[in-house]
Amino acid sequence: MTHEGPRIEQLSTREVYRNAWLALREDEVAFPDGSTGLYSVVDKPDFVVVLAHEDDGFWLVQQYRYPVGRRCWEFPQGGWPPGHGGGTPAELAAAELREETGLRAQALTHLGRLHAAYGFCSQGFDVFVATGLTPGSSDPEATESDMVHAWRSEADLRDMIGDGEFSDAHSVAALALFDLLRQPQ
Repeated sequence: MTHEGPRIEQLSTREVYRNAWLALREDEVAFPDGSTGLYSVVDKPDFVVVLAHEDDGFWLVQQYRYPVGRRCWEFPQGGWPPGHGGGTPAELAAAELREETGLRAQALTHLGRLHAAYGFCSQGFDVFVATGLTPGSSDPEATESDMVHAWRSEADLRDMIGDGEFSDAHSVAALALFDLLRQPQ
């Protein structure tokens, strides 16, 4: 059940920074009690996360993540590159899976839509499970040139989460949606 309370009203907005991947804006707002304040908002394009599921396990990717200074495991994910005309979330999921792992999916099932960090960011993401996988060649972007992919059993993946080896919040949330899909109704 959703409670629709009073809304925060935007009084003004100004763009503070922009590049090809994101924009930062600062909004002056009025709160329901009449007081005013500032919200800093990061606007980023939406993306997808793809759980490539096969033989009771998943295909993962690993790459160096500069902001945290280490190589990290995660599910294949990404958005359309800057300047791309876009497409449907399912088309993006197929493209990201192929680009990062070389895998092609016979079926892509939409598991749900989540928000990346809605306390400060407008970005959302769609989660898909890919099945009926066939191998092919990958085509990573320049920023993904160090990317590797590997299959891990579901038990190994869950151990990786517990050990902090698989710590991407979007990927862990996507796995939770996958778990919900498998629960008896």
